[in-house]
Amino acid sequence: MNKQEIDQAIRLQLSYEFNCRPEDFSGEANVITTPLLHEKRRMFSEKPFFLQMVTFGANAVISADERIHPWLQKWQEGKRGFWIFEQHNYYELETELRKYGYKMALTHHMFVPKPELMNVQTDLKIRWLETADLMEFYGREEFSNALCDRFRPDRPDMLAVVALDGEKIMGMAGCSADTPLLWQIGIDVLPEYRGRGIATTLVSLLRDEVFRRGAIPYYGTSLSNLGSWKTALHSGFVPAWVEAETRKVEDGEFAK
Repeated sequence: MNKQEIDQAIRLQLSYEFNCRPEDFSGEANVITTPLLHEKRRMFSEKPFFLQMVTFGANAVISADERIHPWLQKWQEGKRGFWIFEQHNYYELETELRKYGYKMALTHHMFVPKPELMNVQTDLKIRWLETADLMEFYGREEFSNALCDRFRPDRPDMLAVVALDGEKIMGMAGCSADTPLLWQIGIDVLPEYRGRGIATTLVSLLRDEVFRRGAIPYYGTSLSNLGSWKTALHSGFVPAWVEAETRKVEDGEFAK
């Protein structure tokens, strides 16, 4: 799969989730749509987001409850789409969202792989784990990024690779099939083993194996997690898009 095919696959997937056309991510004007729970979406939520937005670095596509559309139309006027994700614009958006009982939640910085294999060579003791091998690791905090919190049939953990110190796991990279084609990689390295390049090695090995199995590996992190950014960049990934979402304000969350 080449770079163009990877990009097309990502844009098609996000068009399902943002209720738009793949070409809408490439325009100059921002696009506002209504939420839709598409059957092909990544199963991150059982309900539509009140608001979610995405940019590939040009315009923004915003999927939002129709009640907020008039305000959004005015708010986004004169704003380049990618600048909408800056903190001062988030503050304005957050203020409006609170009127409806919502707030901004996570902002994800997403990476796609370069199409060529890394073919990493390592002296680390490596072990591969298939889905059935992963059941014993659910609920363990030290692997909360590598694996889902539990087995999830709608986006199952497909595969993991671990580095061992004797029989002790130093680090684990795992991937969930968020869709049949897009498998998301997560990584955890125990604190005492960090700084040795283990994360880069494991993520690189896993991304290659995902490609070999006919899927597209992808990787996400937060804005300020520079260690995770470096792992992605050193493991053959490049920044591709940013997406953000809202969540409902819990009762008493901001009470004094």
